[in-house]
Amino acid sequence: MFIAVKSISIQNETFILTNQRAVFWEKEKALILSDLHIGKTAHFRKNGIALANHIMKSDLARLSALIEYFQPEKFIVVGDLLHAGDNSDVDEFCLWKDQYPDIRFYLIEGNHDRISESLEKKLCFSYKSGLLDISGIRFIHDFDASVSGFQITGHIHPGIILNSSVKNIRLPCFVLTADQLLLPAFSEFTGLDTQNIPKKGKFFVFTDIEIYEIWLFEN
Repeated sequence: MFIAVKSISIQNETFILTNQRAVFWEKEKALILSDLHIGKTAHFRKNGIALANHIMKSDLARLSALIEYFQPEKFIVVGDLLHAGDNSDVDEFCLWKDQYPDIRFYLIEGNHDRISESLEKKLCFSYKSGLLDISGIRFIHDFDASVSGFQITGHIHPGIILNSSVKNIRLPCFVLTADQLLLPAFSEFTGLDTQNIPKKGKFFVFTDIEIYEIWLFEN
């Protein structure tokens, strides 16, 4: 796995985008990502759709590599940590997380995060809420125009279609506008939404080896 990086400035703060679907906030030493959907493969298996759990193992391996690379003190999940409550994949995630007892774990609750009291104890959050404010930067799962300040969000699983003479290519991306950084879904077992993303801004499209900055003025 290769980690490509690209630094951007938000509110005079340095954030480092990666081609591994996460961003690192230098000052706060925070690794930030969204939409892990832990338990999605187990949920499909429970409902009779055979899926190997190597998909989640791959996601967690990428997370471990990012932790090794950035050495974060905070781990911020901007919603949809879980997919369908508690199941065997959640147990595996908790075992993985126990390797990093010194990293503070923040969850900004998303629409899939239906977390019982017993499950909350198992996950051992340092912080859990629908909104987190750090130095005037707001973390919220889905963009909310009624919330003031710059927002870092997830939920949409943003992607872009790049047209070529041979074929159209769909790639995940980050989207940066004047008031929002929209994160890609961290889990690779998700679709891409190329329709409901911001209409104007900088689009940071990535592959396994690189990050490319693209300006789009209309989708």
